[in-house]
Amino acid sequence: MSLNHIQLTDFIVAEWYKKDALLPLSKGPLAKNPALASAAPSTPPTPQVAPTAPPTANVTPPPSTPKGPIPLAPKAAAPEASPPAAQPALKVDSPTPEIGQTYKMLGSNRRHIAVLVQSPGAPFLPDNQLAFLTKILEACRMTLADVAIVNNATTPVLITALRQQLRPKVVLLFGVDPTTIRLPINFPHFKQLNYDDCMYLSSPALDQLVPNTEDSKLLKSKLWVTLKTLFDV
Repeated sequence: MSLNHIQLTDFIVAEWYKKDALLPLSKGPLAKNPALASAAPSTPPTPQVAPTAPPTANVTPPPSTPKGPIPLAPKAAAPEASPPAAQPALKVDSPTPEIGQTYKMLGSNRRHIAVLVQSPGAPFLPDNQLAFLTKILEACRMTLADVAIVNNATTPVLITALRQQLRPKVVLLFGVDPTTIRLPINFPHFKQLNYDDCMYLSSPALDQLVPNTEDSKLLKSKLWVTLKTLFDV
């Protein structure tokens, strides 16, 4: 009988694999029987997978710390102080006289007698006061042509400028305080005072002398006594 016609039952094959499956092929009946060796199941090769590189994270490295002291930031220059705004000039109701100023006057000043009055609202004097002053001058043997009437209410008088313009020998003050014309002296009403080669006489304002009252009569009598002495009448 030929070996090629030997039939192996399933039981015999199972018994062979059970005993010799873990042995190498060079040993046991499978190594001697090439037909059985070729029929042994082969283990498929494990596929080789290339290692995948881990993703690189986009991380910004921290700034390096400089060695040595950290320089301070330069200080900003202080803004230059703006010059103070110019203060507005104070408004003066009446112009301040200067040396050499010319004053408006009523009269011709033939005897160099200056008559200073304080009469707001009139170029020189109201009619009733001018009429009263004219009578006083006539009693002293003078006229308006002999004097120069200047209204201190229209243009404040500076005595230095007035004397430079009119060259007065006598100055009569009706309601004008001596200090307001920058006269360095002061004196009461109805009192003559000689100062710097000029005679001064102070009196109440003409609006106090014009009324026909007991008080005004007393003031007019005192004025007349002083004028008679001053002008020798």
